[in-house]
Amino acid sequence: MSTNFNLPNAENFEHTLNGKNTHLLTLRNRAGMQIALTDYGARLVSALVPDKNGNLVDVVLGFDTIANYLNAQECYHGATIGRFANRVQNGKFVLDGQEYTLPQNNGNNCLHGGPDGFHTKVWDRQVSFRKQISFYYVSPDNEAGFPGEIKVSVNYELTDDNEILINYRATASKRTVINMTNHAYFNLNGEGNGDILNHCVKINCSKFIEINDQQVPTGKLQSVLDTPLDFREETRIADQISKDHSQIKYASGFDHSYVNSNALSQPAASAYSQQTGIELRIYTDYPTLHFYSGNFLSDDEGKSGKKYLRNGGFCFEAQHYLDGPNQSEFPLFVIEPGKEYNFNIKYKFCMRK
Repeated sequence: MSTNFNLPNAENFEHTLNGKNTHLLTLRNRAGMQIALTDYGARLVSALVPDKNGNLVDVVLGFDTIANYLNAQECYHGATIGRFANRVQNGKFVLDGQEYTLPQNNGNNCLHGGPDGFHTKVWDRQVSFRKQISFYYVSPDNEAGFPGEIKVSVNYELTDDNEILINYRATASKRTVINMTNHAYFNLNGEGNGDILNHCVKINCSKFIEINDQQVPTGKLQSVLDTPLDFREETRIADQISKDHSQIKYASGFDHSYVNSNALSQPAASAYSQQTGIELRIYTDYPTLHFYSGNFLSDDEGKSGKKYLRNGGFCFEAQHYLDGPNQSEFPLFVIEPGKEYNFNIKYKFCMRK
């Protein structure tokens, strides 16, 4: 199996950050697929996937050195996001009658746990059976303003069916909110190979969370019918993102959460590149799926040496409800002491000829 893409050099990921060493770790399966991970942010660095011509294509945006991750304009590439993924309105929420204040790093909102979220941490790690890598982190009480100490783990597994399985677990010392996801940017043409607007997307969801011009919820769940957010039939991103609609204007493209009622055994969404024949399907037991069309990617030079352009990648981020702690109309997931947070994401890569 040939490739025009290679995994980054592991030596370029040997770094000391806040007294902890960082590394690049790799997994390979019998089908020839390879992935690379780093303990900086417990993040996915690369995924080399077979295309319709038998070549390996790196479909994950990212960088070839730790230094480039530290200096990038887009800090979330491939990272584990926490404590709370997506936006928390005005950087505040009330839980059990007490108000908690969070850092505001997205206008007035707290985005992805704040500027020092899980994506900035060097996680402990454990490799097992050469097909699984687990990362561990202990977030102290009041880190970034969130209540309770939480012990979290993220397990990545590469199966022989070209699946990346991600399992999130956590326990807490007191009642608290938590919302973890993965922020990989995918380009199924190959990272750095143009934009993703010609990708065909299908999202098996009939409702989305309506947002306002601050990209926080209005409190309403809206039908996708007769909106550009309707991807229930496979549709090119370009055909929908160009439509004149307030939701597209507010987000400068797609940056929206869909209500996911699919079982873990059923795909919540898929994307397909006619150029490579690679299809990505996402399966999850999270209650929402966030679709982001890379609206603010710009200028960072990726692993291929090419600059990532606007819409140069897309994200399927499975997670809990956007701004859940502030939205009485939406279900709020709270982790209780003695109970375990346990959610899953599966990225499955297939090939169409």
